[in-house]
Amino acid sequence: MRSRRKQKIRWSPELAYVVGLLVTDGSLSIDGRHIDFTSKDVQLLKTFKKCLGLKNKIGFKSSGFSKKKYPHVQFGDIILYKWLLKIGLTPHKSKTIGKLKIPNKYFFDFLRGHFDGDGSCYSYWDSRWASSFMFYVNFSSGSLFHLEWLKSKLKKFLKINGHIKPATRSWQLNYAKKESKVVIPKMYHTENLPCLKRKYKKLKTILEIDNKEANRLPELNGRVMEPADIYA
Repeated sequence: MRSRRKQKIRWSPELAYVVGLLVTDGSLSIDGRHIDFTSKDVQLLKTFKKCLGLKNKIGFKSSGFSKKKYPHVQFGDIILYKWLLKIGLTPHKSKTIGKLKIPNKYFFDFLRGHFDGDGSCYSYWDSRWASSFMFYVNFSSGSLFHLEWLKSKLKKFLKINGHIKPATRSWQLNYAKKESKVVIPKMYHTENLPCLKRKYKKLKTILEIDNKEANRLPELNGRVMEPADIYA
């Protein structure tokens, strides 16, 4: 189904977010026109549609790794397709995508889309220390070059390092607790931003637990906890 574009493409928080989603779970057809976004989260597909003003129905398609069908949105937009090529996306981008031309003003909206597409977060209690709550935020890509670019941008903007490690069929850029607490507020910089609600809720819960633990006890196991211990 073709999308009839009436206005020139201009950067916005919504468009930057969409680019982040397309970089991770989107694809450009080799026909030079069609754009596809696939996600198991129907809420995310609806948010994607809303950001672009699409009326297309949500369909289903088979995954390349299994026979299971996943929800997706496909639409035709030659102008948007060519614009995406100019900023760094390509067909069959999974292993080859590199740097992207994202305005600094919208970088963290893009990053939130990247996180919602292929990022994750997890937390746990570290048994080595009493009441030591740990958590990580990571971004995934099949392209090491792309994650190295992402890592360099976050170091430039936020002075954080992170580390990249191999994962199944991909690479992961990981940020531990202290650096995650710098990244998260930047991704969710204002209220009511387009986002995947389940991930936002999970991050909020993690931060609430961390804040509670940080304020609860200055003294654990008979020793005084230093700030470096609490926020490591």
